[in-house]
Amino acid sequence: MKKLILSAAILFMSLASKAQFDYQNITWLGQFNDSSVVAEPVYGIRYQSCWGWVDPITQREYGIIGSTTGTYIIEVTNPTVPVERDYIPGKSSARIWHEYKTYGNYLYAIADGGNNTLQIMDLSYLPDSVHVVHDTTTIFDSGHTLYIDGDRMYVASVSKPGSPYSSMSVYSLSDPENPVLMRRLDQDYPAINQVHDMFVVNDTVYASCGYDGLYIYHYNESSNQFQQLGSLTTYPDQGYNHSSFLSRDHTMLYMCDEVPDGMAVKVVDVTDLLSPTVVDTFYSNPGATAHNPYVIDDQLFIAYYQDGVYAYDISVPSAPVKTGYFDTHPQNPPGTYPGTAYQGCWSVYTDLPSGILLASDMQLGLFVLDVSQLTGIDKSAAAGSFSAYPNPADNEIRIKNTLADNKINKIELIDLGGRVIGEIAQNNMTSVDLRLSTQNYPAGFYILRVQTDSKVISQKIQIQH
Repeated sequence: MKKLILSAAILFMSLASKAQFDYQNITWLGQFNDSSVVAEPVYGIRYQSCWGWVDPITQREYGIIGSTTGTYIIEVTNPTVPVERDYIPGKSSARIWHEYKTYGNYLYAIADGGNNTLQIMDLSYLPDSVHVVHDTTTIFDSGHTLYIDGDRMYVASVSKPGSPYSSMSVYSLSDPENPVLMRRLDQDYPAINQVHDMFVVNDTVYASCGYDGLYIYHYNESSNQFQQLGSLTTYPDQGYNHSSFLSRDHTMLYMCDEVPDGMAVKVVDVTDLLSPTVVDTFYSNPGATAHNPYVIDDQLFIAYYQDGVYAYDISVPSAPVKTGYFDTHPQNPPGTYPGTAYQGCWSVYTDLPSGILLASDMQLGLFVLDVSQLTGIDKSAAAGSFSAYPNPADNEIRIKNTLADNKINKIELIDLGGRVIGEIAQNNMTSVDLRLSTQNYPAGFYILRVQTDSKVISQKIQIQH
């Protein structure tokens, strides 16, 4: 769509600095906060979920954040100077929920609560603008959360005018602009009334089902059915099972219960999918609410109401160790909770190639954060030093080498379980156009890791056939 110019709005970069936010090993780089965004009247929420996207050709990086009335696309290529590139209004105002995921150059935006649409946006025209390619109720009008695994989109708590409510549905993205319904969970398991959120890998679904707990399903495309593998319906410090994320070795699931306030994060051993077991629990501060967890490499990030972003070392997946935090919610001193439930950090995005972290705060907008102190590796210094394309890839990945003085020694393709499945190994490669065949690898997401004499650089890659 054509970029909407907000003539009545005063867009401003927060004058906040590191000194105004409590932090440890995570520092403030920049912030986006549109002063014209009006809080919805029930909870005082101005912003919701965030996401990120990198242009595979230009390597420009973008943050995406939902507001009460629509979606902002913010360029964060220069993380200290976030720039609004487009704004896409939603169907309704005073919206409490927005959730986002990307597939290739497409952004999928959903909202909950009725009187909505599924919005699909083509990001390939950035930085000029975003083109909306779908904005109707023909597929569904309302969904609470979504997850994209390969070329399938899973949506929780789905409603569509004239159709039955679905606790969770899976859609094919073979035509990214026209998702096609494949199966509803209630067709196989009608007793599950609600799926609030889900983490999906290789069509294994870790479904957070509110007060019903955790259920693990597998979607079988050949039979077009869901099969229940295991469940966890009774566990320590149990509340409303909100969301989860899997460790990269697939042994531990980090699980958050949203209600009541102050529930512990659970570490769930899922090595046996038929019998998941809680092996540890932990808090940021007593009283804070763990909302959403995220794993990148050996770091676990959790978005907390009231407490902001917390980071944990999970090099031993069963025993998280706190490594840092950034309090996006300075309205209250750290560790104090006046009883206002929906304040602070909603979500985090971890996967931009530069290594910066994006965090959405319900009152203060989009934060751009530096997490290089957590590992001692400043990935931002390597930004733009190589590019891999096409992404998604079909038969091969081409790697453009612009490292100059840092010669490439090894290129590895790593699956989400941490296994090296493809490799180009040759000392001091200087070619500007390296190629890695992907014909023999299953469709899905992978990490492309480039090793040089002085750097290790990673980029997320999707393979589709």
